[in-house]
Amino acid sequence: MKSIIRLRMSAHDAHYGGGLVDGARMLGLFGDVATELLIQNDGDEGLFKAYQDVEFLAPVYAGDYIEAVGEIIEVGNSSRKMKFEARKVIVPRPDINDSACDILDEPIVVCRATGTCVVLKDKKRK
Repeated sequence: MKSIIRLRMSAHDAHYGGGLVDGARMLGLFGDVATELLIQNDGDEGLFKAYQDVEFLAPVYAGDYIEAVGEIIEVGNSSRKMKFEARKVIVPRPDINDSACDILDEPIVVCRATGTCVVLKDKKRK
């Protein structure tokens, strides 16, 4: 079971100079992906317990389109271990004009992580 979301980073997402987006934004996307996975698997939003590993691999800027993907890789009694990847799939091209963008032939992996979520037994519906 997988979940995929795709969205554009806005100027509002840019936290640092040059339009750089805070890495924590990727973790927020992973949280949304995890929530969908838990709903699909358990019928409940569950709770994000912890990240075991997070790697920031490339910068993300305002205007970039990010695709966040996740999947459940291990199921315990109430825990669900997941892996996540965020990829840059479209980039703006301000060198051409203010509305030009390119779809990347090969997405750029910007962040990877693993984490554990929990669905309380009394909330599990599936």
